[in-house]
Amino acid sequence: MRRIPRAEAGAAILSLVVSVTLLVIKFVAYFLTGSAAIFSDALESIVNVAASAVAGYALVIAHSPADKEHPYGHGKIEFLSAHFEGGMILLAAIAMAIKAIEMLYSPAPVQQLGMGIVLIWAAMVINGGAGLYLIRTGKRQSSLTLEADGHHLLSDAVTSAMALGALGVVKVLKWPLADPIAALLIAGYIGWMGIKLLRRSSAGLMDRQDVDDERLLRGILDAHIGPGGKEPRICSYHKLRHRHSGRYHWVDFHIMVPPEMKVEEGHAIASAIEYEIERAIGEGNATAHIEPCNDVPCELKA
Repeated sequence: MRRIPRAEAGAAILSLVVSVTLLVIKFVAYFLTGSAAIFSDALESIVNVAASAVAGYALVIAHSPADKEHPYGHGKIEFLSAHFEGGMILLAAIAMAIKAIEMLYSPAPVQQLGMGIVLIWAAMVINGGAGLYLIRTGKRQSSLTLEADGHHLLSDAVTSAMALGALGVVKVLKWPLADPIAALLIAGYIGWMGIKLLRRSSAGLMDRQDVDDERLLRGILDAHIGPGGKEPRICSYHKLRHRHSGRYHWVDFHIMVPPEMKVEEGHAIASAIEYEIERAIGEGNATAHIEPCNDVPCELKA
């Protein structure tokens, strides 16, 4: 089994430690205040802990090398991890909305506002810093798992800010309905984040073609076409397909070469273009299939 890069391992451990710590802080704040907004924020922290644990497991599996049963590797587990996290976020949003609606009809007084504000402010700062770090690390390592976890922590910081604002309104304006209204807004925001994450992970699981990858790959292949193209030249190409397996890219395509070209020469052209594509996409594998160009005259010499 390949070792997880130190940056990813450190980020995964940080995510779990932060999630557990904030879970405790937020539930303490909820029990002190009885705030619906803080309850919504605390409920999301339960999701954070579960998601961080699943993300750590997914990273271990994702770095396992390809084997007989998984010739394309194990990278897609990162999409499954992100899908699980998106589903958990959406369920938490529904639970938050139910609690908020209940408190709209039977509002309860919010207690110990000063301590609640201090605790939620601390949670917001910790969440924001950890979330930004995970997003940066995920982008650098091409890890959707870490990116998803980072966005989740960052969204948690936003919900903490909303809860903080609700407590401030209750404290200053003496308007208790601000608390359940803020909880409803938090539920809507969290639900939207969950749906976005579900859509992105579903796209990866369904091998949806990435528009940016398509543009990059066609740019590379188009540059080699015809007498005016750069070396090594090809007549044309077709059947370009590409997909992501987590952070790993798989690309295959057919290139057309003159029918009289020797096998060795065609293989050298294919290998050169494969190497160029693999350098451009980072972690990945490109496979070119060689076909004779019999339909139209194909003169590659300038």
